[in-house]
Amino acid sequence: MSSHHSHQPLPGSERTMLPGARQMGPVKPEEPMEVSVYLKARGSAKALEALANQLPGQRQHLSQAEFAAQQGADPDAIAKVEAFAHEHNLTIVDVNPARRVIVLAGTATMMSSAFQVELHYYEHPQGHFRGRTGTVQLPADLIPIVEGVFGLDDRPQARAHYRRLETRAAAQATTAYTPPQLAALYDFPTQLNGQGQSIAIIELGGGYRSSDLRAYFSRLGLPLPKVVSVSVDRGRNSPSTADSADGEVELDIQVAGAIAPAARLVVYFAPNSDRGFLDAVTTAIHDTRYRPSVISISWGGPESTWTAQALQAMDQAFQSAAALGVTVCCAAGDGGSSDGVTDGRAHVDFPASSPYALACGGTRLESANGQVTSEVVWNNTGKGATGGGISDVFALPAWQVGAGIPPSSNPDGRVGRGVPDVAGDADPETGYQIQVDGQLFVFGGTSAVSPLWAGLLALINQKLGKAVGYLNPVLYQQLAQTSVLRDVTSGNNGAYQANPGWDACTGLGSPDGAKLLQALTGTQL
Repeated sequence: MSSHHSHQPLPGSERTMLPGARQMGPVKPEEPMEVSVYLKARGSAKALEALANQLPGQRQHLSQAEFAAQQGADPDAIAKVEAFAHEHNLTIVDVNPARRVIVLAGTATMMSSAFQVELHYYEHPQGHFRGRTGTVQLPADLIPIVEGVFGLDDRPQARAHYRRLETRAAAQATTAYTPPQLAALYDFPTQLNGQGQSIAIIELGGGYRSSDLRAYFSRLGLPLPKVVSVSVDRGRNSPSTADSADGEVELDIQVAGAIAPAARLVVYFAPNSDRGFLDAVTTAIHDTRYRPSVISISWGGPESTWTAQALQAMDQAFQSAAALGVTVCCAAGDGGSSDGVTDGRAHVDFPASSPYALACGGTRLESANGQVTSEVVWNNTGKGATGGGISDVFALPAWQVGAGIPPSSNPDGRVGRGVPDVAGDADPETGYQIQVDGQLFVFGGTSAVSPLWAGLLALINQKLGKAVGYLNPVLYQQLAQTSVLRDVTSGNNGAYQANPGWDACTGLGSPDGAKLLQALTGTQL
C-alpha cells in the first residue's frame, strides 16, 4: 500500500501564484471536487511519422476502436490509479481508456491528502478560483505512468482570441465581410457544403442563442446549420451579454456554419481551466457519436502560463487527433509577438504552438469588385496584432526544417517550432459581420481564422471522402513548391517581419481554397 511518506513530486505539475491574485483563505474541507488523471501515451510516434510522409488520400487513419486497443491507456496503469483512489477513499467517476483519463471525486480534504497539496481560495480580476502552488505529489509507482493531474487548481487558463469593434467604429469600418464574401475572396469551392462532416468547436465560456443563429443565417440566405451542444465537466451553453464570451461562441458557429452550412457543428462547452480545456479537447477527439473530422479552437494563452504537464497532455491529445485523422485548428493569438506578456520577451500562444495543431495567424484583407487588392499582416498598434513567433517549449518539427524558421528574437536565439502555419483575415477593421445577443457587430481576431479554416477543411474532407487529418507536414513538405497558399509579405507583429515564404506573422499564407482542394484531392471544381 502507498503511504504519504512514499509520495514524490509529479514532474511538470508545479504551479506558481497567478500574478494579481490574492489568497483569501483555505478551501472548505467538505467542498466537493473532481480531478482528471491523465495517463501517459504509448506507441504513437512511429505511426505519426508514417502519416507525415503521406498525402491525405494515401493515409490509413486508426478507427476509434483500433486507437483504444493500440494507444489507449494500459490496463495495468488504470488498475494502479484505481488502487490509489480506493486507498484515499476517492470515488472513481469515469474511466476512459481511449482518452487515457480517470476521473476521481472526493472532498477537498480527501484531495489534499491524496495529492499532498494545500488548496486555497484566491481573488483575481478575472474572478475567484481555487488554487494551489508547488507540485502535485504521487506515490512513486504512479510517477512513471501519470501524465498529469488536473482539476485541483481551477484558475482561468485561457482567453478568447477575438476583437470586437465598438459600435461607432464598426459603422466606420474600412470593410466588414460576411463569411461567404470572405470565402469567395479566398476562392473556396462553391459546389461543396460540408455534407456528412462534423466540426467540433471548443468553448470555455459564454453561449449562443438559437434566435441569433436563425436571424443570422436567414440574413445570409443560408440554411440553419445543425448545432449540437455537449456538456463537459458541467460546462454548458450559457449566453449572457455581447461583452461576454458569447461573442466568441457566436463568431465560431457563424463563421464555420456559413462556410460549411451542411456540416454538423458540435460545440463542446467546458469550464475555463486547464482541466476543462483538456477534457473538452479529448472528449471531442474521441467522440464516437458525432465523430468530428475537424476541431476549431479559438482559446489559448502564452506558453509561459501553462504547467509542463498541461502542455504535454494537450500535445499528446493532438497527437491522438492526428492518428485518428482529425485536424485541429488553433488561433495563434491577438497579442502580437509578445502574446500580451509584459516581460519584454517574445512569446507564442498555446495550444497553437503544438506541432500537431494547425496554427492560424491573422491578416488585414482589403478588396474591390470581388477581388483581393491588399493582404498584409494584421497589426493595429495597441489594438491587437496577430500572434506568432518561435516556441520556447516545442522543438523544430522535422517538416519545418526546410521552411527557413528563424531563431527566436529573444536573447537565447532558440530555434524551435515556428508559429503560425497559415493565416486569414483577422483585422477587426476588415472584420466579420456577426450577430450576438440580438445585435450585429463586427468581429476580428485570430479566433475568426480558426473556424474559417475548419470550414474549408470540412469542404475538402467532403470531397476527399475521408479526413485530411494532420495537415502540417503536407503543407510544408509535399506541397512546399506549390501555390496553394497566398503568400503575405508585408507587415510585422512586433518582433517579426513578414517576408516571402514562411514567416512568424502569417506562416505560409492565407488560403486559396480551389488550389488547396485540387492539391489535396487531385480534383478541380
